[in-house]
Amino acid sequence: MAEKDQEFLEFVVKGLVEHPQDVKVSRVVDEMGVLLTLDLNADDMGKVIGRSGNTAKAIRTLLRVVGMKNSARVNLKINEPAGGRADAGGAAAQGWDGTHAAPTAPQMKSIDEAMGDLGNF
Repeated sequence: MAEKDQEFLEFVVKGLVEHPQDVKVSRVVDEMGVLLTLDLNADDMGKVIGRSGNTAKAIRTLLRVVGMKNSARVNLKINEPAGGRADAGGAAAQGWDGTHAAPTAPQMKSIDEAMGDLGNF
């Protein structure tokens, strides 16, 4: 296949991102097929992955077609860049520094107490 899949991936991704100079694609061939590993700028992750991962799915589908044309199985791995948003919804993003207690869950009510509360409405 002579890296046609790698050239294709670079072309597609560089057309999507704001920082094309940061796009790096490495290619490894083993008994499982071809593994393309994509490294890019942290600001461009959303553009490559897309809403609900649809852009990444489409890129993977196109790579499989390129691979089938050349009798190879092609897989794509997108590396999370350093300083990425891996913990965007985690404790650090919510401002919790570990020095205070985490909020406790409210006490569960019995069915009778819940039914009594409904009677107040």
